[in-house]
Amino acid sequence: MKIAITSVDGTMEGKLDERFGRARKIIVYDTETKEHVVLDNSMNLNAAQGAGIQAAQNVVKSGAKVIISGHFGPKAFQVVQVAGLEVYSATDMTVADAIKRFEEGKLEKLASADVSSHW
Repeated sequence: MKIAITSVDGTMEGKLDERFGRARKIIVYDTETKEHVVLDNSMNLNAAQGAGIQAAQNVVKSGAKVIISGHFGPKAFQVVQVAGLEVYSATDMTVADAIKRFEEGKLEKLASADVSSHW
């Protein structure tokens, strides 16, 4: 299964980015092969609007079935929910730690957006 994790620097040892739509990088990790690819999300960093929607569409295209980030706005959450992805919240940890905690069932699954638009 592929998991998308927002990342500050695009490395497994780097910090998880807590802003989904405006994350600098998104790591797509395959739990079966233990390999990953890095998606560049920098084009959304300064977007006036639509950053979360664009990031969500890119994650859907990547084939990920799960997204891990700090916080999700309503528009991004709606896109991933319609696509059938599971959404988990993680804060103050590395990408590798987030993956480990997900695999251990220790992350909070979100049922709705947890911040307002343009957070």
